[in-house]
Amino acid sequence: MSTKISHSGVIERVEKDRVQVRIVQTSACAACKVAGYCNASESKEKLIDVFCTNSAAYELGQHVVVNASGSVAARALLWGFGLPFIVLIVVLIFVLLLTSNEGLAALCALAALIPYYFVLWLMRDQMRDQLNFWIE
Repeated sequence: MSTKISHSGVIERVEKDRVQVRIVQTSACAACKVAGYCNASESKEKLIDVFCTNSAAYELGQHVVVNASGSVAARALLWGFGLPFIVLIVVLIFVLLLTSNEGLAALCALAALIPYYFVLWLMRDQMRDQLNFWIE
């Protein structure tokens, strides 16, 4: 995945080593002429933290374009959805084979996600280095 993902946005906050950009993320059909009549179209505002050394070059309210590589998106999807799904299924099958109790297996599978996401939270600084955005 070598594609570049770009979103235009407005700078909300400028700090010493970080610029916070507000982007509007829209679904693919949000630009459709009948989007107002359809429940499938939606848009959400998101705040993106861009860590950079030249944050003094930016000012509040400035319009910028935030970029990320396709590999960053793939890695984020893997950590956020792919690996938790694998943990969920493995624990579900393991507990189901041990106990034959579907309810207990489901609860254990869901409970197994708590330490997984806690470890992700603990590793947020290391992940920030691998999941970086840049301003164009």
